[in-house]
Amino acid sequence: MQIITMKYSVGATIEEAGNSVLNKTSSWRVLKPVVENCKKCGLCATFCPEGIIRIKDMAIIDYDYCKGCGICAEECPIKGIKMVLENK
Repeated sequence: MQIITMKYSVGATIEEAGNSVLNKTSSWRVLKPVVENCKKCGLCATFCPEGIIRIKDMAIIDYDYCKGCGICAEECPIKGIKMVLENK
């Protein structure tokens, strides 16, 4: 058996989780979520990795920071969010 030793340490410290809240990402989005029906269950907001969905009378999506990942549409139990092509 050969033992390998490293000359330099490897690793890094993650100071904070990265997300699009710090940087607008809408300019490169291909698909965007459109709320067609909402029961205000909040699952879309819970599962949104960017944390940019708020629930008022219905789900409100901040399109300036939405990446178009589609997780909100997948998690909606009534399929009230549809992913549509972004019009540029």
